[in-house]
Amino acid sequence: MSRRFRDATLGLVLGLVLGSGAAAAASPEELARGELLFHIGGCTNCHTAKDGPLLAGGDPLVTPFGTFFAPNITPDPQTGIGGWSEADFLRAMRDGRSPRGEPYYPAFPYTSYAKMSEADLRALKAYLDTIPPVRRPNRPHELGFPYNIRWGLELWQWLFHDPAPFRPDPTKSEAWNRGAYLVLGPGHCAECHTPRTWYGALDQSRAFAGGRLGKEVIPNITRDPDKGIGRWTAGDLRGLLLIGIKPDGDFVGGDMAKVVRNGTAKLPDADREAIVEFLLSLPPR
Repeated sequence: MSRRFRDATLGLVLGLVLGSGAAAAASPEELARGELLFHIGGCTNCHTAKDGPLLAGGDPLVTPFGTFFAPNITPDPQTGIGGWSEADFLRAMRDGRSPRGEPYYPAFPYTSYAKMSEADLRALKAYLDTIPPVRRPNRPHELGFPYNIRWGLELWQWLFHDPAPFRPDPTKSEAWNRGAYLVLGPGHCAECHTPRTWYGALDQSRAFAGGRLGKEVIPNITRDPDKGIGRWTAGDLRGLLLIGIKPDGDFVGGDMAKVVRNGTAKLPDADREAIVEFLLSLPPR
């Protein structure tokens, strides 16, 4: 090997290494956007156990299909997602697939996260990489037959999962589209506020008409005046999203309290206003 060839090869390798490092370094603006998405995405709510380390694994999620345990998503390379590439993360969030290609159960709301833009997904991954790593093994789900047959998820995803990103409605305002994006995508509000079919898919004919999360009844948030929030004003919704107060003066509890405390309360005012505009446009059901 000639010295010239060796030097050129070394320069190419160094260029690739340095170039990849520079590409991986997120800007302060990207990290700030990733943090906002982290909050509205509810990552803390599911992936952090009560009194446990941040994102090192969540409390049991009891459903009619079995009990799920949200995994460790800290950057720990052995028990978390520290060994994941950006492509691995995008595949999980869009396609509901692990780095090994295994399908995830839709208790992980990738059916909503898939609507996020690629730029937002990359920003979220960059922010998650800044979280302190925690070495904590994941707990296996506790599922009975037939829900413990993972290959059945291949058929489920083929039938029910649409990985297409959110597309703005040109007939609506910019604020409405921002609200729709936050609610339908990172906020994944439909995952709790929409009932599910026997197959575990969201019943879109009753979108936002209320659902269940374990023993907790999730309310109807459509404009239905009797069953939903049809009698609420924009100010009522602002108060709920900011401090969790309802029109009757009571405060939300349970999982919604976490959604407000860890999510909507931390959003910019413009984003809360956008969510209000979108929610008040939902047809009554």
